[in-house]
Amino acid sequence: MKQTNPFRINVRFLIHEAVGAYREFEIESPRLTLDENLELENLKCELRVSRVQQGILASIHATAECGLDCVRCLEPFAQKIETAFDELFAFHLRQNQNAEIYLPENGMMDLLPLLREYLVIEVPFCPVCRPDCKGLCDICGANLNLGTCEHQTERNAENE
Repeated sequence: MKQTNPFRINVRFLIHEAVGAYREFEIESPRLTLDENLELENLKCELRVSRVQQGILASIHATAECGLDCVRCLEPFAQKIETAFDELFAFHLRQNQNAEIYLPENGMMDLLPLLREYLVIEVPFCPVCRPDCKGLCDICGANLNLGTCEHQTERNAENE
């Protein structure tokens, strides 16, 4: 059974509405693969599509959790990420020749590529499980969040 894309929205009904008309959607997805090494869970997306003079404006706020490994202690943890953005899907008109994204003639907006792009930007480059993470002992590799090792005890004695 083919899974449908919940981020593909038909906005054809807005094309002939007055400027200012809008519709709101809530979209949820249990999993979303951003790339081969990164998968999001519990993706929640609030979408507002509005008819504007140039086309359809998509305003999106999305949250999700992603499993990462802490760069200090190397333990896996869940990181909440969040993004909000607006993108114009322009009509194919002469005054919109410089638009980056055009609304397809069938009125189907595919938000998934945009959503992936904006969510990837929000994934931390050096994720840390918590601000006070102590990391690993640079000699024996013990996780210092779980307790001290003999090397840390020796260093503390030398510093006193």
